Amino acid sequence: MIVPGESGRKTAENRVAAFFDLDKTVIAKSSTLAFSRPFFQEGLINRRAVLKSAYAQFMFMLAGADADQTERMREHLTSLCTGWDVEQVRAIVDETLHDIVNPLVYAEAAELISDHKTEGHDVIVVSASGAEIVQPIAEMVGATQSVGTRMVAAEGRYTGEVDFYCYGENKVVAARELAQANGYDLADCYAYSDSITDLPLLEAVGHPTAVNPDRSLRKVAAQRGWPVLTFSDPVSLRSRIPSPSGTAVAAAAVGLGVVAAAGVAFYGIRRHQRRSKGQEEQGD
Repeated sequence: MIVPGESGRKTAENRVAAFFDLDKTVIAKSSTLAFSRPFFQEGLINRRAVLKSAYAQFMFMLAGADADQTERMREHLTSLCTGWDVEQVRAIVDETLHDIVNPLVYAEAAELISDHKTEGHDVIVVSASGAEIVQPIAEMVGATQSVGTRMVAAEGRYTGEVDFYCYGENKVVAARELAQANGYDLADCYAYSDSITDLPLLEAVGHPTAVNPDRSLRKVAAQRGWPVLTFSDPVSLRSRIPSPSGTAVAAAAVGLGVVAAAGVAFYGIRRHQRRSKGQEEQGD
């Protein structure tokens, strides 16, 4: 039984999709910081970036980012990834993928995904992480399709440009494109997320649900009467993770680096905000 609401089975005239965020919704732990250490060890990022990423991820778990912060994060990630060698990234990930990318999937999420598929619904994972890492994880948990951030590469190096940043409002863009392509009526569709940054996606569907919500999303869910689910039983799916190709894991690592870069930028933003606030208080 699908917990958040009721809907008819998918028909040729009325297809239904369930959109799932990844980190803290399907996966118990963030995949963002996983590659910080090997990237540091191979010289792609410095120690300061590792520390900033760790701090930023902690803060990100406590509060979402507004539109201005999101744009600054995007600008920072484009500069951080510029010039990364595709072959070097591939080698790093080939050596560390087995130990690092062993996501813990919530048993509750896996069951909910299974329920949706039993109802005839398509299941789509949408995440700010790299598309090449989102896809195998989505396939592993039985999702129909996935959408992730897409990076640009030229002449063997990443340009630092983002072809599509699957974050915030862009998740709605992706959902609408999929709805048009596959015949979904978003009013009949479902969405699950832990973060206030996914509020646009949750608002775009007829059946939104907050999963392990942050404080801001919990407040919105309470105000609007949305269901709130708590997932707390992670189950290791190591044995079911497919072994991606060298090209896929290279792009996957960069995709994860994209989100880590966002974390670094967020750290800088929060630090700037604290300094500005302190200066204002001193002025008073």
